[in-house]
Amino acid sequence: AGRPSVNCLLELRPGTGGDEAKIWAADLLRMYLRQAEKLELKIEQIDELIVKVNGKVKPDQLGLAADEHQHQGRLDRQLTAFELFSLESGVHRVQRVPETESQGRIHTSTASVATLPEVAQSAVEISDDDLEWQFMRSSGAGGQNVNKVNSAVRLAHRPSGIVVTARQEKKQEQNRKIALELLRSQLWELEEERRQTKIGAARSKIGRARRAEKIRTYNYSQNRVTDHRIERSWHNLSNIMAGDLTEVWRALLLDLFEGD
Repeated sequence: AGRPSVNCLLELRPGTGGDEAKIWAADLLRMYLRQAEKLELKIEQIDELIVKVNGKVKPDQLGLAADEHQHQGRLDRQLTAFELFSLESGVHRVQRVPETESQGRIHTSTASVATLPEVAQSAVEISDDDLEWQFMRSSGAGGQNVNKVNSAVRLAHRPSGIVVTARQEKKQEQNRKIALELLRSQLWELEEERRQTKIGAARSKIGRARRAEKIRTYNYSQNRVTDHRIERSWHNLSNIMAGDLTEVWRALLLDLFEGD
């Protein structure tokens, strides 16, 4: 596998918890979009719960003071969108009273985040014979064009079993391009997992969490966010959900670089 680009695809999936899990996934995405805007990263919505984030961030934008990162040596450069949002890969658990809950009971729901690199065409070989395309009418917002044209795309990759969909754009051609991009990133991730397993690499618990690993809990009644990888809590959940992850990211990055 080639070296991934600085840009990334952020894919969120609702986990356990029914409708509340879908709301939670959308809340997390909103948090990421706000954070990306604050850091002046470029955002492109690919699908309802998939966005592309482009750009780099200077260490001082994350409040990493010179003395904190100088001696590490590792943070004396800009951080890529892929590096930053890789800190978010894994399962995010929420404990709160859903808006749909009439009895005031606290529910636990989850959503998973996968941070995939934007992968160059040359880095992952895909044979046309392995692809199965389906075209369908898009559903959701988009005015009159939505139900008249088969612009939405479903792409299955037979050897891996990976299936991706793209329906954001009005033109089928654009959605085909997006679907291939998503597939390339997911195949890269699969190959990377295999490679790491083969060489028995000691994966850092930060930055390479698999989709199924629980990394963080958001407890609304206690205004608390806990990151289980570094066993640390912050009592400013509302700020974090409003798109201020810098304290959390700073703690994770320092832990990550100290462990190197």
